Amino acid sequence: MIYNLLTPFSEDFFLFNLARYHTFRAGAACLTALLICLIFGAPIIRWLRSFQRGGQPIRDDGPERHLIEKKGTPTMGGVMILTALVVSTLLWADLRSGFVWAVLLVTVGYGAIGFADDWLKVTKRNTKGVSGRGKLFAQAVIGLVAALWITALMPGPLADRLAVPVFKELLIPFGVFFPLVGMVVMMGASNAVNLTDGLDGLAIVPVMIAAAVFALIAYLVGNRVFADYLQLNYVPGTGELAVLASALIGSALGFLWFNAPPAAVFMGDTGSLALGGALGGLAVATKHEIVLAIVGGLFVVETVSVMIQVFWFKRTGKRVFLMAPLHHHFEKKGWAEPTIVIRFWIIAMILALVGLSTLKIR
Repeated sequence: MIYNLLTPFSEDFFLFNLARYHTFRAGAACLTALLICLIFGAPIIRWLRSFQRGGQPIRDDGPERHLIEKKGTPTMGGVMILTALVVSTLLWADLRSGFVWAVLLVTVGYGAIGFADDWLKVTKRNTKGVSGRGKLFAQAVIGLVAALWITALMPGPLADRLAVPVFKELLIPFGVFFPLVGMVVMMGASNAVNLTDGLDGLAIVPVMIAAAVFALIAYLVGNRVFADYLQLNYVPGTGELAVLASALIGSALGFLWFNAPPAAVFMGDTGSLALGGALGGLAVATKHEIVLAIVGGLFVVETVSVMIQVFWFKRTGKRVFLMAPLHHHFEKKGWAEPTIVIRFWIIAMILALVGLSTLKIR
């Protein structure tokens, strides 16, 4: 909104000219989102406590210490993240950008699904919430609409093709089925972040790291000069997504202030489904879907651990891991929570660097 208001006067007022630059607005969006969380975080947490008697329901079959250490902590902290992210994006992004609105659709839509799930959990005092099929169906509908929207905004040669990192000219054609690919990417990223969110700060920092990578990718892919120099697929208009990704970083930083161990609030499905959906939307819009699997490799590993556990238990009645997702396996082995969290952060950072390297290796 600020961009749309100030740019008509950019030639008359020097300071207004700053609004034309993605870098300035991305930094401003990050700081704005951070400040919104820091200012309104405590009131939001008090509001969540007011109707969550007993806080987030804790699984009886989970690590035993969770029943003691995490009992009474409110959930649905994703409301804080979403509020800061959306307000900051609307303030600093170019509201004429279809890419921004498409990714916001996924983010807010998936957040609404998570909110419904969390609401049922805290009001009915159980860990079931919305049925698995119900969540997947709603995610599929929203993801498909967003993927169709993004595909319609794409340049012709890229609209229905999947870009492969490292190989600069390799594009896999999917034709009319590409929106289904985009939908799967968004759903997969959303649920992967959701599965990773199990310890204080475990999911939010890798999300920030991935968002930082995609803020850079969006800026480069949306700039003809940088895209040509790095031999990336140029997608006009995606530079605005750097503003949204930066707002995501700021809101995640603000949430981490309250989620740092011992957490005063959990993001819940409201936050995890929304944040994963946002990363998936950024990946599809910038034509870096496969790079997301590298940068977000930690989320992939957590998800695969669950799939392996379920598959093997159904076939043999035995477990591969002491408990899935993987972070619970290490809890069962006696690792301290901060040890698991920080080591997983390190892994996320390494994978982000690997993902970034694909921008130069061509």
